[in-house]
Order: sequence, then structure tokens, then C-alpha cells
Amino acid sequence: MKVQRLLGITMALLSQRRVNAQTLADKFEVSLRTIYRDLETINTAGIPIVSYTGTDGGYEIMEQFRIDRQIVTFEDLQSILIALRGVQASLDDKEMDGLLTKIKALIARSEQNRMEELGDTLMFDTNLWHGGGLKDRSILSSLRQAAKNRSVVSFLYTNTEGIGEEREVEPIGLAWKGYAWYLYAYCRLRSDYRTFRLSRLSGLRIHLEHFANRGVRMEELDARWGNKETGPLVHLVLRFKARLRVRVEEAFGLDKVETQEDGTLLVKASYPDNHWMYGMLLSYGPDVQVLEPPFVAEKIRDLGEQIFNNYPLK
Repeated sequence: MKVQRLLGITMALLSQRRVNAQTLADKFEVSLRTIYRDLETINTAGIPIVSYTGTDGGYEIMEQFRIDRQIVTFEDLQSILIALRGVQASLDDKEMDGLLTKIKALIARSEQNRMEELGDTLMFDTNLWHGGGLKDRSILSSLRQAAKNRSVVSFLYTNTEGIGEEREVEPIGLAWKGYAWYLYAYCRLRSDYRTFRLSRLSGLRIHLEHFANRGVRMEELDARWGNKETGPLVHLVLRFKARLRVRVEEAFGLDKVETQEDGTLLVKASYPDNHWMYGMLLSYGPDVQVLEPPFVAEKIRDLGEQIFNNYPLK
């Protein structure tokens, strides 16, 4: 356990600029006294650790120090290459080509031959099979560069209701969520932080104006939005036809699906009461029945009637 902890502390110090002893103690669930002894052991082993006092104090490994490649295993390098290839395929980034070359340079020729023989057992690629990601790829590259340079951008954004609106934003970064790319940005129109789905974005313009860093990171926004619902929560009770079992289990999870005596599937789930929820329910067509709450069932019926009226009999 001690050897694993020493290696973990070393990795933590290599991956971060400076770490205080209490943070390390909390991370590895040991006392401060143990952490101090571990740091001394690591220092004695030849990895130079420097300590700093004050409010911004802590421990860090000397900037000139570089760890030997031998600590990274063959499997580790394989995983890194798979992840980088996926990012490269999504972004078409020239910088990624150089990074891939550097990572491959760490791999001995014999290991490279072994990789080729084994082939990849995992692939990460956000592009669609029918080639539908080409438009997003150019937008991704432009927005990523704008975020790096802190350049103000503007575009026409269409919401789920089909309403388009001009937005001027300060881009922070890009995130792949579920099955789509999103821009995290400060929206000047709303005077708040927002996410923008790239597939709904058009007419992108990069401005010469640069903005000051507001000090908010993507990780903070992600945590904030992950706990925030868009609309009052509705507790649904749904009944699906048996032939939809695979789709229903994939959408709601095995633990949410109850098989009834007649073979139908009962699902209890909660969603925000918004346009997306009704669209999701309508996507199942006549194979779903909303049992609860009544107002959702009535809304689905009204929407169904509106759809019916769009196709008058000739």
C-alpha cells in the first residue's frame, strides 16, 4: 500500500503545479504526518520536491525534473494513442498530429510492431458514418481557436422551438456531451453563462475584439449545470408495448423497466417539463401511453391531434 501511495503522490505532483499536504492527506486518506514522511521518502529516492510557505504554499516537483518513460506501460500508451486519435478525427487539429508523433516516439519499434499486430480493440470517434460531421468540424476548429485567443464571436442560434436569435458570446471551451458538441460561453445577450449546441449554430463570425478572463472554468460550469433542471420536474408513469423492450431499456435503464403480466413495459421516470420531454414521448408514437400525470397525457393527445390535422384527407 505504501508503494502505491508513494507512486500516487508522485503522479499527483507531476500532474499539478502545486499541492498542499492536506489535499494529499485527504486524497490518500492518511494523516498529515504520514504525508510528510512520504514526501521525504520520495525526495530521498531522487525526485526533487520543493516546499513553499504562505497562503499559496504547498509542494511541487522541480520544473526541470522529468520522469522516465518506463513508468508508462505499453497498455497506458495504447490508451493514450486511442484517445488522441479520436480527438484528432473530431477536430482535424494539426497540433494533434505533432502530439501523436511525440507519443509514438516514446514507443520502441518492437512495441509499435506489437500494436500493429494486435490492432485496436477500442475506437473513439465522434464523427457520423454518413459523414455528417464535416460542418461541425470546421466550426469546432474556429471556436477552439477563438477560446484560446479569447476572441469574441457571434452567430445565429436556433433553439428547440425553431426560433433563431443573434448571439454575441465569449467562448470558454467545447465539450462532447452524449452525442453532440456544445460550446460553453458567456452570453452577452443574457448576461450569463450558457451552452450552445453546435448543430444549431450558423453564420459564425470571429471578431477582432478580445475579452478579459472572467475566472470561470468549464469544470465549474459543468458541475453547476449538471445539478440544474430546465423546468419543473415531472414524475412520469409510462406504459410501452412489449416489442419496444430493447429501445426502452436502452433509453431508461434496466432498473426503471418493469414487465407486466400482459407483456407490456411499465416505466417510472422524472424529467423537466419542457419541449424536449414532449418530443421524446412523441418519438415513441402509438407504442407508448402516458398513465401519469393526467396533464401530460392531455398535452400529448393535443399534440397528436395537431399532427393529425396537418394531414387532411383528400
